[in-house]
Amino acid sequence: MTHVRNRDEPPAAETPSPEGEGPRPPARVAPVIAVLAVSALLMILNETVLSVVLPQLMQEFRVEATTVQWLTTGFMLTMAVVIPTTGYLLQRFTTRALFTAAVLLFLVGTALAAVAPGFTAMLLARVVQACGTAIILPLLMTTTLTSVPVAHRGTVMGLNSVVISVAPAIGPTVSGVVADSLGWRWVFGLMLVIGVVTLVLGLVFIRVADETRRAPLDLLSVVLSVFGFGGLVYGLASVGAAVAGAWQPPAALVVGVAALALFTVRQVRLQRSGAALLDLRPFAVHNFRVSLVIVVVCMATMLGTVVVLPIYLQTALGLSMLTTGLLLLPGGLVQGVLSPLIGRIYDSVGPRPLVVPGALLLCGGQWWLGTVGADTSAGLVVAMHVVFCTGMAMLMTPLMTLSLGALPRSLYGHGSAIMNTLQQLAGAAGTALLVAAMSIGAAAAAALGGAGAQAVGTQDAFVIGGCLGLVAVVCAPFVRRIGRDGDREGADA
Repeated sequence: MTHVRNRDEPPAAETPSPEGEGPRPPARVAPVIAVLAVSALLMILNETVLSVVLPQLMQEFRVEATTVQWLTTGFMLTMAVVIPTTGYLLQRFTTRALFTAAVLLFLVGTALAAVAPGFTAMLLARVVQACGTAIILPLLMTTTLTSVPVAHRGTVMGLNSVVISVAPAIGPTVSGVVADSLGWRWVFGLMLVIGVVTLVLGLVFIRVADETRRAPLDLLSVVLSVFGFGGLVYGLASVGAAVAGAWQPPAALVVGVAALALFTVRQVRLQRSGAALLDLRPFAVHNFRVSLVIVVVCMATMLGTVVVLPIYLQTALGLSMLTTGLLLLPGGLVQGVLSPLIGRIYDSVGPRPLVVPGALLLCGGQWWLGTVGADTSAGLVVAMHVVFCTGMAMLMTPLMTLSLGALPRSLYGHGSAIMNTLQQLAGAAGTALLVAAMSIGAAAAAALGGAGAQAVGTQDAFVIGGCLGLVAVVCAPFVRRIGRDGDREGADA
């Protein structure tokens, strides 16, 4: 008889492990999380996979840089709009149903992107892809938290953090290699094949029937969420207009702030009756608040770096698209290798011994990148990027585990939705700030020539990144180790 379990229920009995190793998660959970993680890895790659081929798309689709960047910004905007609804979706539908819907949406969007005849079709494809990605990320986090024992949660979340932080970092490498050898359309063609295989594996392994409930859906909250989060991302993306000296607070940003304020008031009112679209009670938990601030800094600096660094490498150093992608690979590999290891260390020592040095490395990496010039060697740039990525690995795994693990089980879905939504806002803000700083700096130094001006602009961008990193350095000492039951905050580590 199939076991049916509510997501708010404690995990099933754990499989005993050899003496001294502690409890292990049930064996049947491992393939489910593995399939979800691979699916999320494939989907989140798309957030940055176009960064090194945007110049080629500008020529093929005959659009300007301010237009083509919406292929990335539109992806983040869609995720910021859809993710707040996942708290409701996780209660209303089973893991299997949500996985199937997410992967099918991604496959439809990917197929359209592979054959897109023009910019409009490509933008629509990116929106459809993002809808699937927005569902799979909270689903992965919630399944991990409800199925994996606290003793092993850091290790598994370390693997999950590979998806969240490493996939965007290696996206440019993947697209650079594939596009250089096969053409940019094959970037999506290969993803389509892998996505079909993932869907089949998911339908085979994801068979646990979760108990669902008819959770209320407040339509006004949905509307306010769309205008609030969508308006903020759209408005932040327009910061680049400051380069032309024509920037004014865009209507989208004003509408976004106002709608978000109304959304917050309504959620606080509705959560008293359990009808909130996005329950905001996770903000009352100390570890969630502090971790969220640092994660926001991580995503802002990472996505900003992923956009700025390829432009610097190609424009200031004159490197090819393929070489640019390969130079970004070591940093991504460092994150991929370190994240699971950091998760195992977190299970033993707690967050603070990892988070404090991680924040210093992230911040230091940004300031070091702020010293690049027109004659900086490619090897030195790689070293700078690796330092930054090491800090990312030491921060993302502990903080994702700590922030969500400190919540009551009933708030896992909402906490994950909040975390993922604000990561998209942070990515849009970080990209906008660093690109605007780079463009303004390059314009001011135009007398130095193309390469010199671009180097100055890049320096300015990473100075902004370094200032953001200081926020993480200040917040890092305030994280606390949670109790072994995972549902309450314990004493300081």
